[in-house]
Amino acid sequence: MLELLQDDVVDVDVTASEVVFDGAIWNVRRDSFDYNGASITREYLDHPGAVAVLAIDENDRVLLIKQYRHATGLRGWELPAGLLDISGENAVVGAQRELAEEADVVATDWALLTEFYTSPGGSNEAIRVYLARGVSAVPAFARTDEEADIELRWVPLGECVDAVMARRIENPILIVGILAAHVARSRGWSTLAPADSPWPRHPLNRHATV
Repeated sequence: MLELLQDDVVDVDVTASEVVFDGAIWNVRRDSFDYNGASITREYLDHPGAVAVLAIDENDRVLLIKQYRHATGLRGWELPAGLLDISGENAVVGAQRELAEEADVVATDWALLTEFYTSPGGSNEAIRVYLARGVSAVPAFARTDEEADIELRWVPLGECVDAVMARRIENPILIVGILAAHVARSRGWSTLAPADSPWPRHPLNRHATV
């Protein structure tokens, strides 16, 4: 019988580690480590991790936001999301905060939809995407900078899937979240996990007991 298809956490002997670029939001780190009998040096984006929210209403409409991203020069459609940059903040609490701050929405029912690394070859950024239901509006949050002109839209899940498959939207968190929700809904939402599920693969938790 074949082994269950899953990623494996590997602990290597890190012989040196230093921050080579101390950025405003995230850093670039250089590690040297032993692997397969060789000494290897790699640089990567050292990221605090992030959370995103796929909020869906009783009519299977997904809440999307449109926001400018300077690195790509696009105002693109996204899920409400944000960094886990508040020390000690629980991930689901961070997701609830981001949903309220970016989309002026709260929810009563939270579940874990999916999680992934955005670019494992060069970043340790880990993302959790939560499914939020039982949604309602709250007073508008004061937003600044790129968030000042955020556009909100409720879009049927099926239309979101069509946009993904037609390559009209390119944000990876949105793409992964939409396709995961599409499959989860087809399975009666049976693949969802509790919102407070342990997150052992987040880099900050790799050596913690969870």
